[in-house]
Amino acid sequence: MTTDSRSGRPRASSQETLAEAACELFLEQGFAATSIAEITTRAGVSRSSFFNYFGSKSDILWAALDERIASFETQLAGDEAADAAAAVRAAVLAIGDGFAPDSLALALVNTAAMGLVDELVREGALRRSRIARAAADRLRRGGAEQVEAEVAGAAWGGAVLAALDAWARDGAGRTSLVRFLIRGADAASLVISPRADGAIRQLRVVVHAPDFDNALAFYRDTVGMPQSEAYEADGGARVAILDAGRATLEIANSAQVAFIDRVETDGDAPSDRIRIALEVDDARDAADRLQAAGAVVEASARRTPWRSMNARLRAPADLQVTLFQELGPEGD
Repeated sequence: MTTDSRSGRPRASSQETLAEAACELFLEQGFAATSIAEITTRAGVSRSSFFNYFGSKSDILWAALDERIASFETQLAGDEAADAAAAVRAAVLAIGDGFAPDSLALALVNTAAMGLVDELVREGALRRSRIARAAADRLRRGGAEQVEAEVAGAAWGGAVLAALDAWARDGAGRTSLVRFLIRGADAASLVISPRADGAIRQLRVVVHAPDFDNALAFYRDTVGMPQSEAYEADGGARVAILDAGRATLEIANSAQVAFIDRVETDGDAPSDRIRIALEVDDARDAADRLQAAGAVVEASARRTPWRSMNARLRAPADLQVTLFQELGPEGD
């Protein structure tokens, strides 16, 4: 229990005291067997004070998350940015900004002991549905088809609840909830990637590789591009199609190319007319792996002014490859 007599501990608010008392009782006798009257008695506050903060016994667990979900809904409802998927991701990550361990985190770790199995399933589904609905609405306004938007919305709702559970079980407070939301967001983002209006559905780079087996092993096994298709034809003709994730076409003028070359290589390794850029999680580690597999490093990994870590290599099939790691707002 939180009391004023504890030396050096600030006075807890009535809301915090009620939440602490409730969790103690849930652990002692279970959620269903605990009444609001018992909670207010344990906390030393009036019944009316309870309803100043919570609408029901269940709200004790969900109040903090509900505030974040309400902000999530408001943020997406008013968002008109061109990239709807990016807007949803940003709003999801904002849910975890400064989120502190609370009654919900404790309940997720002690679900069985508190008798909360059915309660958390039922109430969690309601929160998951709210997140899904707001995300789907935003994706539809961004141009996604109805079915795609609904499926993606469900994925985003699941991502938030799964991240909360993983954060709690990892020891809420040891690390930021945002870390787990990023992992959930990465998974949810795979469900849908609404494309801008246009006639092109896929960008494919076709490479002539005289040493086919070596190139295939390098890009598939060392670089880590899963093989999605492969074909053979008469005369020993062979082709393999590797999945490289999201595809974009970057068009740069001569001044931009010269600028990039100065940043990435000090001008010592000029860009080919066509250069392949691959996003990786760790540019230094990836460059070391590719070098060990036969690539030649033209410029080691370095930080760029646009907050990425870039390395440039000459890889099999004579491809000039830039590895880039997005550092984000906090850097590396």
